[in-house]
Amino acid sequence: MGLKNSPNAPAKTASNPFASTPFASNLFFLSLPLCPSPFSSLCPFPMQNTPWNQPIRVALFGTSADPPHAGHQSILNWLSQEFDQVAVWAAENPYKPKQSPLSDRAEMLRLLTHTLPASDKVNVYQSLSDRYSIHSIARARKIWPNGKFSLVVGADLVGQLPKWYRAKEIFEQVDILVFPRPGYSIQGPALAALQQQAHVTIAHPPHQYNIASSRYRTTECNQVPDDLPPVIRDYITERHLYPCLHTPQVQISTPR
Repeated sequence: MGLKNSPNAPAKTASNPFASTPFASNLFFLSLPLCPSPFSSLCPFPMQNTPWNQPIRVALFGTSADPPHAGHQSILNWLSQEFDQVAVWAAENPYKPKQSPLSDRAEMLRLLTHTLPASDKVNVYQSLSDRYSIHSIARARKIWPNGKFSLVVGADLVGQLPKWYRAKEIFEQVDILVFPRPGYSIQGPALAALQQQAHVTIAHPPHQYNIASSRYRTTECNQVPDDLPPVIRDYITERHLYPCLHTPQVQISTPR
């Protein structure tokens, strides 16, 4: 029985003159205009309110990483579970003298990201490194034009943020995500003042590490903790970055 004789055959209309002919459905859809994108209003059936057209959530995390340690590893792991993408970079800190070369710190961060379960979500974007966060944000927006950004900071910076260069513009463009740090209270007047100017979220990671990178840079070798991620310790040893983290050379005696 031909399609034109079927009781289920679509009716012929002005917009679909081929409705009563074989392959009517195919001809109808072939006659539709091409879509610039699945979300375009020019499409006959644009996709609305789907996960694919939601803004990508991006965490921006600049850190001195001199060296990166288990605390950085824990933060990056938590961020990878909460965000679509995590951008981390080694930053220069004008208040920290005698920093290791920026290239070495960036490479250690890259090595650290490879140890994470969701390493595909966490990447080093060294091009975002800048003394001023507003510049980092502008560069990030070129990478993710429709991104929703959260700037990651430690609790020790809560009181300083309103004094940062072009702070008002920063607060207009990103959310502030504060990570707790042992010894620094988050609650208080400083947080209240920041919340009046910015959208602030407090992170609640399952673990907190009372670690400062300066402990690994000290020349008091008996005070250096032995808890660096192995991949970082190996890189430090190979590059001779810190005086107390070198592998002692084996003394070989020769017969006389």
